[in-house]
Amino acid sequence: MTFKERLDSGKFAVVVELQPPKGSDVSELYDYAELFKGRVDAINVPDLQNAIMRLGSLSVCTLLKAKKGMEVIYNLSCSDRNRLALQSELLNASTLGLKNLFLVHGDQPSTGDHFEAKAVFDLDVMGLLGAAKRLQEGYDLAGNDLQGKPKFCVGTHINAAAKGHVLDLEVMDMEKKIRMGVDFFFTHSIYDASLFEAFAKKVAHFKVPIIAGITLLKSVGMARYVNKHVEGASIPDSVIDRMMKASDKQQASVEIAGGLIKALKPLCQGVQIIPIGWEKQVPALLDYAGL
Repeated sequence: MTFKERLDSGKFAVVVELQPPKGSDVSELYDYAELFKGRVDAINVPDLQNAIMRLGSLSVCTLLKAKKGMEVIYNLSCSDRNRLALQSELLNASTLGLKNLFLVHGDQPSTGDHFEAKAVFDLDVMGLLGAAKRLQEGYDLAGNDLQGKPKFCVGTHINAAAKGHVLDLEVMDMEKKIRMGVDFFFTHSIYDASLFEAFAKKVAHFKVPIIAGITLLKSVGMARYVNKHVEGASIPDSVIDRMMKASDKQQASVEIAGGLIKALKPLCQGVQIIPIGWEKQVPALLDYAGL
């Protein structure tokens, strides 16, 4: 079953984020793919996330699909390419058999490991979604005909932590993105199911799959950093206390994330697990969550 077929069926989808290496050695990626095979519905591969130079999403997705038979989600951001390159990359992906897209704004290079690099942002996310829509209609952004049309399953981010008037703006933005052809949404990491519930009810009428982000907390320090520096994130004190008292931090993290998945399952159509170096804990998390 393809990722799109999974979404269209209404079944709960499990996605794992797998970060490309900073180099050309993909052996570890293959090991993780074997670990996830039969347990997840797709692997999401970020592209230059946090403005860190790494192997690209395009090649990693192509290899995981061709050599390991995995469903993959190709990421493309606005930060590092102009509209010519963005459209070309979309055609590259289609020609290589990559049908699942995740289109994002991207990060400022000044925050990464090549701070002197120049940002591009020729298109914003709406512009990139528009480019993908136009290509699927058989035209490029300049109105030129294509020889062969790509077909994609398109996703992008949504801010599920928004509140008050910001939430209303987010709902309006979500509606615009759906009109631009978005087939599914990923949220940023969710740490409190009760806060997600209000958002889920507000957007339920759109009937577009929402996949909630689940990050494995690695330490009390990480939890406190997230609360202080990540906009919209709110990790309950009870979770931090549990991490603090746990003798086995990995097991505690798995149980916390697994409990969140159980609570979120009635509210969304899937989860994206973000292991941040704890990829080997993913099977245990899936077992704990009953997935």
